[in-house]
Order: sequence, then structure tokens, then C-alpha cells
Amino acid sequence: MLASDLYGKEIITNSGNKLGYVEDMIFNMEEGSIDSLTLIKLSDLSKGENIGEKLRKNTVKYSRVKSVSESIIVGMEHLK
Repeated sequence: MLASDLYGKEIITNSGNKLGYVEDMIFNMEEGSIDSLTLIKLSDLSKGENIGEKLRKNTVKYSRVKSVSESIIVGMEHLK
């Protein structure tokens, strides 16, 4: 699967809670892998205050993804 295939996919917890849609990604350039999926566009972060807090609340670590198909399934414990 290409990283570009993840854009717009819905992210759902393994208990069925809908978190939002993939708006952007953070890459680990040293490893050549996806580090995190974001529920907001990264370009929108520069338009306000509390950037770190907004990013923390709207980011899901990719290592926590359980499955990817029509949607992306993640565990609840991975959202903190």
C-alpha cells in the first residue's frame, strides 16, 4: 500500500469509536516510514496557538495501527 492511499481514510478505534479522517502524515525520514497519521492538516497548525497540544490531540502513531482496509483500525490505549 502506498502512503498516499491512506489520505482520507477514516480512523476507528478497535472498540468502534470514530476518531476522524487522515488529513496528513508525519514521516520518519531516517527510516523511510510513516511515524504518525494526523486528523488535521499540518499546514493548519501554523495558523494558531497551542500547536503542540493540537498536534498531540490529533495524532495517531502509525506503529499502533492494527489494520488498514476501507478504514484504519487502532487501539484505544494508543491515543494518549
